[in-house]
Amino acid sequence: MVEFDNVGLRYGDGPEILHDVSFAIEPGSFQFLTGASGAGKTSLLRLILMTLRPSRGLIRLFGADASGARGRDLTALRRRMGVVFQDFRLLDHLSTYENVALPLRVQDREEASYRAEVLELLHWVGLGDRIKASPRVLSGGEKQRAAIARALIARPELVLADEPTGNVDPPLARRLLHLFVELNRLGTSVVIATHDMALMDQLDARRLLLAEGDLFEAA
Repeated sequence: MVEFDNVGLRYGDGPEILHDVSFAIEPGSFQFLTGASGAGKTSLLRLILMTLRPSRGLIRLFGADASGARGRDLTALRRRMGVVFQDFRLLDHLSTYENVALPLRVQDREEASYRAEVLELLHWVGLGDRIKASPRVLSGGEKQRAAIARALIARPELVLADEPTGNVDPPLARRLLHLFVELNRLGTSVVIATHDMALMDQLDARRLLLAEGDLFEAA
């Protein structure tokens, strides 16, 4: 599903922040990506999403060399992935329902073809009573669940989540982790970037550790 082969990354003429990174993400897998703040977790997720390009090395996505992907080919690859951003990125002028439905609207789908699916997903993440609410009045936890629902609405094969529990209390963090576990059980691969050791200790899952630009598989 995702393969990195000796990937390096630097910004401009600066030093490499990632070097010789090699790993694979298998279909239906669950993994944590961890490391200290500033270790490069977000950069690694952006490389997978191809909003960053590697300075060197090979990245394959869904069996295809992603280095030359442009235009429609790049869009097609990204649509196979869902992303939960650390800062939510909800649009305040849209309702919770409209934010979640947005990935389908930009595909020019008719609302009648997805309305029931959006409503079902909002109930699944516990926002069935917040469908018409603006993000301005949602709590941090509600915004995070709306962001998760938006990432899932197009039924991606891979979900990337950047510190999805960083702004919530421990009980809600456990609930959000449960949502990701249930999603994985339905067949979606999941990568959660986090430095929260307590969160990772709740689940026996693969851990990829970034340290000083290198990636290790933690025991």
